[in-house]
Order: sequence, then structure tokens, then C-alpha cells
Amino acid sequence: MTTTDLKLDQPGSLPRPGPVGRLVRFGFGAFCAWYVIGLVQISGQLMSGEGSLRPLIWNGLPAGLFLISYVINIGFSRPWKKWPALVSAGAFLALAGFGYLASGSLETPLLARSVWIWELYIFSHLGLAFLISGLIATPGCEMRALHDLYTRLTGVPTKEHYCPVGPLGPIDRWEAGLKAK
Repeated sequence: MTTTDLKLDQPGSLPRPGPVGRLVRFGFGAFCAWYVIGLVQISGQLMSGEGSLRPLIWNGLPAGLFLISYVINIGFSRPWKKWPALVSAGAFLALAGFGYLASGSLETPLLARSVWIWELYIFSHLGLAFLISGLIATPGCEMRALHDLYTRLTGVPTKEHYCPVGPLGPIDRWEAGLKAK
């Protein structure tokens, strides 16, 4: 199984994060919020004076392409593997190619606006998920935080997902081990 595969576990099968896991989730949520605020602040000037995309937009692209498959697959319970990343990268390459044919430059306002909107969505969704996950101690992956919140509000159980990347899974297992001792 690849790490972007959707593997939903039964409700209650994963440990809830302890204080350290929750604090780390808040930290990641704050970082995403900081990035989104930066994106909003440059919304009127996505291109630099030299006609290139602002560095803030370029800086979020690699991380966004890495994260989008997790955000979509786990957040929306879709078994689409790496397709969200591949479709996004293909769309950006097509927009850059169109820009080059139309204006002689790969970096165009159309590409800048498209990447900006895409990043705004990804990092807003991810940041909100981290903050909610830290607040309500969602077990496993933060991308299931809205599902966990739904369960708490309605009583309808939703499935859980382990954290496929990053430090959250090991931190949660470590804290669960401390509780067991």
C-alpha cells in the first residue's frame, strides 16, 4: 500500500492524541494560517515588478503538490492515490505552456492566479483541519478532523485514518505508550 492510499479504520481504533500531539497539530495549523494570511496579503499583486510570480507563491507549490493527494484522499474519503497531485501539476504545466505560447513567458497572471487559488484552498483546508484536530483531539490524521467533529455533533460514527506522513503518527503512538505504562 502506498502512503496516499485510503485506509479507513473503524471508529475508536486509533488513539486520541495527547497534549504533545495536540500542541504539534496547533503548531502546524498556525503555520498554515500564517501562510494563508501571506497569500491573502499579496492577493492584489501576485506578479513581481519584473513580471514573475512572487516567491511566496512558488514556495508553496512543492509542498502543495506533495500534500494535495493526502488532503483530497483522506479529507474527502476518496481512493484517488496520486491523481490529485498529477492533475494539479498537469494543469499548471498546461497553463504555463499556454502562457508561453500567448505571451512568450511561462509566468503569467493566469498561472499566478490559478496557483494562488489552489494554494489558498489547500493550506486553508489543511490549517483548519490541524486546528480542529488539535482542539478536539482527533485520532489519527488531521484530515479526518471534520469527520470527527461531525461524529461528536451528531453521534453518527465516522471512520478514522492513521497519519501517513510526518511526525504525528509517531508522536501519537509515543503518547499512547506513555498512557499504557
